[in-house]
Amino acid sequence: MSIESRSRRTLMRDKANGKIAGVCAGLAEYFNIEVWLVRIIAVTALIFSSSFVFVIYVAMWFILDEKKPDPVSHSQHTVGVKTKVWQAGEPPQRAFHDIAREFQDMEQSLQKMERYVTSNAYKLDRELDRL
Repeated sequence: MSIESRSRRTLMRDKANGKIAGVCAGLAEYFNIEVWLVRIIAVTALIFSSSFVFVIYVAMWFILDEKKPDPVSHSQHTVGVKTKVWQAGEPPQRAFHDIAREFQDMEQSLQKMERYVTSNAYKLDRELDRL
């Protein structure tokens, strides 16, 4: 997501993906997280906070504007692109490759830190810090 698209984001209700008023779906889209997770958090908060969360939900229902439906999504069924391995159902080979690359990057960082800690520069820096 680019900086321009982040600054232009607005919090809106998403009735197309919502169950009641689209507040949780709008929050999920705004924070770029799964809708079910927002719903679980909202229900849990409702159970443990008496009626405060309910009042906030109703207030957001009336305050937030409704997101206008996308004309493309109504004319044909679209499939959203998932970005995480556990969301996308990627083939195991690609998931393994991605994980191996992440471990390789971490290994290189660890080697760089190890070289610094075992070098004379690290010993000199520690001695200067003690002064």
